[in-house]
Amino acid sequence: MLQVNPKMLPRLADIEKDLALRRKRAAEEQWLSEIEGIDMTLTFVRTKQADTAHRVPVALDIPTTRPPPSDRQQDRLIWQE
Repeated sequence: MLQVNPKMLPRLADIEKDLALRRKRAAEEQWLSEIEGIDMTLTFVRTKQADTAHRVPVALDIPTTRPPPSDRQQDRLIWQE
């Protein structure tokens, strides 16, 4: 599943609120299969909210090149070939 940007948590809250209203209407109309689908979607939204809230950003440094091998390491590399 895709990872959600933490800035989008308010949007997930809006989606959750809308789904709760749709579930209430589906229960009033006795749309059982609709209730099942909404419950599944609510589970996914709540799981995604929890995952996003606990996710810690990772700092990715700029890659660097390796230092050239010393003379001793070069000798070892030649013998291994």
